[in-house]
Amino acid sequence: MDHAPAPSRPRAGLRVALLALALIATPALTIVIGSAAVPLGEVVGVLASHIPGLDITITWDRTIDAIVWETRLPRIIAGIAVAAVLGVSGVVLQAVVRNSLAEPYVLGVSAGSSGGAAFAIIILGTTVATYVGLFAFVGALGATLLVLTIAGRSQSPLQLILGGLGVGFGFQALTNLIIFSSDSPETARSVMFWTLGSLARVGWEAVPGIVVTAILLTLLMALCGPILDGLASGDRTAQAVGIEPTRARLLLLIPVSAAIALAVATAGGIGFVGLVVPHLVRAFIGPSHRLLVVGSALAAGLFLVWADAFARIAFAPAEVPIGVVTGLVGAPFLIVLVRRQNAL
Repeated sequence: MDHAPAPSRPRAGLRVALLALALIATPALTIVIGSAAVPLGEVVGVLASHIPGLDITITWDRTIDAIVWETRLPRIIAGIAVAAVLGVSGVVLQAVVRNSLAEPYVLGVSAGSSGGAAFAIIILGTTVATYVGLFAFVGALGATLLVLTIAGRSQSPLQLILGGLGVGFGFQALTNLIIFSSDSPETARSVMFWTLGSLARVGWEAVPGIVVTAILLTLLMALCGPILDGLASGDRTAQAVGIEPTRARLLLLIPVSAAIALAVATAGGIGFVGLVVPHLVRAFIGPSHRLLVVGSALAAGLFLVWADAFARIAFAPAEVPIGVVTGLVGAPFLIVLVRRQNAL
């Protein structure tokens, strides 16, 4: 994998801190955006009114409260967490397969997760989050292992992309077949949600799970930074520093696949976040995976929240699926990367 020259560690740490500050400011800047604009003063009032113990005089309409508290805030928080999962997963997958083109959507992992969720909902007839998440995890892990098997040991960029496209299209076709077999139009529409990618249906009930998952995944993969450094440098280098590559890959892929499954179950198949963000962050803070994992989690949150804001206002009052927005950014980015690596 090619890496940009690394900034010094203090400078890289400062840049991570800048990303964190930008992410903290982002919700205040994007929560006012939408088909119905809400003044920042009213947003602050709504948020304060939901803090226990504060005596706030309500001067705004209940509709404003519903827009800010029930609709926009949970989707912004969940969007940051989903993006963090996708960004960190992209970093890990690129290190594990030693290929800078690896990411959940390109490798068909998101499609595998969607297929597993569709199977649980339509074929098994369950909407219990635990079972849906479990089958989404099985689909995600199965897709990852299948792509790695197809690509073989060389795992060239072209083989990896073709393998990912093949697996992705296969799982997408399976998902569409499952949807077509449904006798319930409402169930079919709910499953179609996973194929497009959207934060529109996210409520407070989905926030705790995905936020905890994003935090745990980011911390775990940051702690595994030296292992990721070794794997990204090649199997011989990894073995020289005491890492058993095959076992390390498997142990890393299991939590990543589980986190991707939950992210897909929360917001659908949002593509290219795990491809675009790690590349930009690697150029910004350097290749050290400990900082790269944290920086990618923060930058991915920035990217997805602003993409969601654009999706809300581009064709207001209609809303563009966020997967369409990230695809418009990510597809050209992928083409440029492939051309740079002489894969075509």
